[in-house]
Amino acid sequence: MPEDAPSRAISDQECNMSAITGYHAHVYFDASSRQQAQALCEAAGKTFPVIVGRMHDNPVGPHPRGSCQLAFQPELFGHVMPWLLEHRNGLTIFAHASTGDAIKDHTEHVLWLGPSEALNLSALKAS
Repeated sequence: MPEDAPSRAISDQECNMSAITGYHAHVYFDASSRQQAQALCEAAGKTFPVIVGRMHDNPVGPHPRGSCQLAFQPELFGHVMPWLLEHRNGLTIFAHASTGDAIKDHTEHVLWLGPSEALNLSALKAS
């Protein structure tokens, strides 16, 4: 942090004021990368207390191609996301917050590991 940057402690109350109740990381794959994606998701499930969804071989919801969802609590974000960044080996991962607003969660509260892809937002409902 630069010397002239203001610093202040953040209270526990300020940290807990977020509407984020969890995160989803969707590991995208096609036929040629399915095994790699499955191995990554299984490894994530063994490394962290994440919920590993099933492998969807076709587009589901807003996702444009095959994917597997990893769901995790907010306090794991700083552990899971760097691990995925280091272990994705070229796979594209779409991560988003869960706040209850599906549109914002898939358009504003997002991170892409790898190239971004167009989502089918018509499959979502605004809160």
